[in-house]
Amino acid sequence: MKGLIFSVKRYSLHDGPGIRVTIFMKGCPLSCWWCHNPEGISPYPETVLMTNKVGEMEFQEYEEAGKFYSIENILEILERERIFFRYSGGGVTFSGGEPVMQFDFLKEALKACKTNGYHTAVDTAGYSSAENFKALIPFTDLFLFDIKHLDEKVHMKYTGVSNAGILDNFRILLDSGRDIMIRIPVVPGFNDDEDHLNRLRLFISENKRDNVKRINLLPYHRIGVSKYKKFNMPYKMDNVKQPSTQRMKELKEFFSATGIDTKIGG
Repeated sequence: MKGLIFSVKRYSLHDGPGIRVTIFMKGCPLSCWWCHNPEGISPYPETVLMTNKVGEMEFQEYEEAGKFYSIENILEILERERIFFRYSGGGVTFSGGEPVMQFDFLKEALKACKTNGYHTAVDTAGYSSAENFKALIPFTDLFLFDIKHLDEKVHMKYTGVSNAGILDNFRILLDSGRDIMIRIPVVPGFNDDEDHLNRLRLFISENKRDNVKRINLLPYHRIGVSKYKKFNMPYKMDNVKQPSTQRMKELKEFFSATGIDTKIGG
């Protein structure tokens, strides 16, 4: 069994506790306007012809997005990092894309990681069947769960999918007792208006449990814009500015009122 992966990030400090290896799995059922990993959207390998310029000279080369890894390949990578995991309380995080889109591979990879003593995390947008999430719970120590918007119509417009099942899956994970970190992308003009922020804070407060360990506020950024040109994809957020440092500090204080540890960034 093999999974399609577009990046492996070692020494990751923003995808769960401690020093981690983050496995970015290819394929995502959402089409978020602000996505900074567009190379992770397609569930298939992609090859892009790149034109690079050095001084007056131009040269072309092919760049691949997506490579098949076996579970054994992943375990070999993790074994080389075991000492860092041991002393930092780290482990492995499966991200994407949407890792649950490759459910069968993800489940077996998580199971193998747990068997080998690694702390496991899944970074998810929550869009999959309830049965899939229930099946992942026994092998996952931590879920990094995105809550993008509470209004279904707005969610549908900016991500391409309904949020109804996503919120249901969030409640399933809450009831499971597994650790959860809530991730909120802060996107100006999408989810940062006063009414929605108040509703979102109330939603989190009403669903507060001991296993909700943190709220991560992820400020919109433009780091991935160049990738859209590379993959010949339209970018819909050209006129959107990044939230200011002061604005993010205000939102941190705002969500801290839930009594849940709140952090800017991953």
